Amino acid sequence: MEKDEYLDLYHQMVLIRLVEEAAAQLYQQGKIGGFLHLYIGQEAVSTGLISARKPQDRVITAYRDHGVAINCGLPANQVIAELLGKATGVSKGKGGSMHMADVSKNYWGGHAIVGAHMPIATGLALGDQYQKNDAVTICMFGDGASNIGYFHEALNLSKVWKLPMVWVCENNQYGMGTAVDRASAVSEIRQKAEGYCIPNECVDGMDVLKVRQAAEEAIAFVRSGNGPFFLEIETYRFRGHSMGDPERYRKPEEVRKWQENDPIGIYHRTLVDQGLASEAELDHLEEKAEAETAAAVQFAENSPEPEPEALFEHIYVEG
Repeated sequence: MEKDEYLDLYHQMVLIRLVEEAAAQLYQQGKIGGFLHLYIGQEAVSTGLISARKPQDRVITAYRDHGVAINCGLPANQVIAELLGKATGVSKGKGGSMHMADVSKNYWGGHAIVGAHMPIATGLALGDQYQKNDAVTICMFGDGASNIGYFHEALNLSKVWKLPMVWVCENNQYGMGTAVDRASAVSEIRQKAEGYCIPNECVDGMDVLKVRQAAEEAIAFVRSGNGPFFLEIETYRFRGHSMGDPERYRKPEEVRKWQENDPIGIYHRTLVDQGLASEAELDHLEEKAEAETAAAVQFAENSPEPEPEALFEHIYVEG
């Protein structure tokens, strides 16, 4: 990696953190309706993962999707505008928090139904295989989805058909308010992939460079025609499952312990200690992200509401 790549990873992580903090404030002000699932604490996962893909590689994820959208190249102002339901949003104000997508950037969306996007990901990969496209489908999902029937059906077919897929379980330790050990018969989610003979690896999701390296290796393995690969990425959400979560199921001490390993703080220290960046350079990137976030909020708040007739637009695929 070149120096600018290292710095870009830091900028993306900080930008996601600030956008999510801004989203939390907007939600508390009553400007965002419905559910809001924040990515705070998990920034290293999608940042490291998506930085390893090629432009033709597809990304599809679950409902905690704002950070993934930014990593896929969607502008922060359009992301926040979508949260506010504005016409300038990523999905023209129709998708909201959980349904952002932009296929022009090969970002195939956030999906609200737990695990339901996994068969869709399988279909995307099957299409690429059939058309002999040099593309890999990266499907991200939470630990809770590994207990859903879709998970097993999709993993099985991906192996049977030897599809070009990287399955990525973002194990943030809780499916809503249920700890992994209370819902899963195995302690490591990746063990479930072994039941389908899918090679797998467990990765420290609080270290963006470890995620990046694991993603590069997994994507290269899949692109070489070896069939699917499964990554379990251990991470932690610093906020509740959604903004309405009272968080009675976990102790404050547990949250504080994980926050001591903040992925942004870890990467900040790594860059400085290894001489990859100076404090001044990182301060500049933080200031840049702060300015981008403030401008994005202003853009979103000043953007128009969708016109009523827009309800009938962008329903069917044309051409």
